[in-house]
Amino acid sequence: MLHVSSVPFLTFNRKEWSSLQEKVSLTLSSREILNLRGINDNLSMNEVIEIYLPLSRLLNLYICSHIKRQNTLKQFLSIQNQHIPYIIGIVGGVAAGKSTTAKVLQALLSRWTEHRVVELVTTDGFLYSNKVLEKRHLMKKKGFPQSYDMTSLVNFVSKVKSGVQSMTIPVYSHIIYDIIPNVQQVIYKPDILILEGLNVLQTNHDYHHNLPCVFVSDFIDFSIYVDAPEYLLQEWYINRFLKFCYTTFSYPDSYFYRYTQLSKKNITSIASQLWTKINRLNLQENILPTRERANLILKKDVNHIINNIQLRK
Repeated sequence: MLHVSSVPFLTFNRKEWSSLQEKVSLTLSSREILNLRGINDNLSMNEVIEIYLPLSRLLNLYICSHIKRQNTLKQFLSIQNQHIPYIIGIVGGVAAGKSTTAKVLQALLSRWTEHRVVELVTTDGFLYSNKVLEKRHLMKKKGFPQSYDMTSLVNFVSKVKSGVQSMTIPVYSHIIYDIIPNVQQVIYKPDILILEGLNVLQTNHDYHHNLPCVFVSDFIDFSIYVDAPEYLLQEWYINRFLKFCYTTFSYPDSYFYRYTQLSKKNITSIASQLWTKINRLNLQENILPTRERANLILKKDVNHIINNIQLRK
């Protein structure tokens, strides 16, 4: 196996990265930023200004370049109506804050002067249903590569990159911990598609059965890995699980409703076991090995503060 001794990344501290925003104006209000926060993420105005504004500027430059290349191809082929979205992939471990990053970028990119249509899709919608997972004895491997319908996911991103104008995809609910029956998300002519999930950068090394000949990452134009030390991910996962037990999980139809009747000590113990036996294992075996494949790595510290950014040259 080939081992690369050094990965070609440029590294920025927070101050250096913030200086790259080039006076880009913030288009989000304090209330909107508050609404974008995850249940366990302390997203602040400073975080948006110093980290996400420069990132949105970089992405906008890449997207403009992508559109110019598409126009060149249209001119060469004499095609008038071809519409190929730009796909941004966001990956990272459970509880890293992928969803918050995705939502912030969706809000910022949709408010550039071009007023582009930005759709957000999570790969959770391509998990096999609990019924299928139980039949295949994979409930304890939920989130692992084999728990996803990769054929459907690859077909979806392939169609997006083929210029298919309208598609429907399944929707996943963290409340029922399953695909929602008879509910679909409609994707219609996006200019930008943000694809968020654990498995966005995985390749054939991660799939042991029914290997696809192409992978999701083949269709990604720019990828972001949301990174944090493992001990922080564990802490955030347990804290998030506790908060869910006092909010979302408290609904009687929630898959985890039975845990809400337990003491905080017992809930913490269960969350710790779930982390160790499932999420930590998945992180180490399948997610973390894809980190260096990303175009950009956001490295988090305590309280989800991003203090280090690595950008592929």
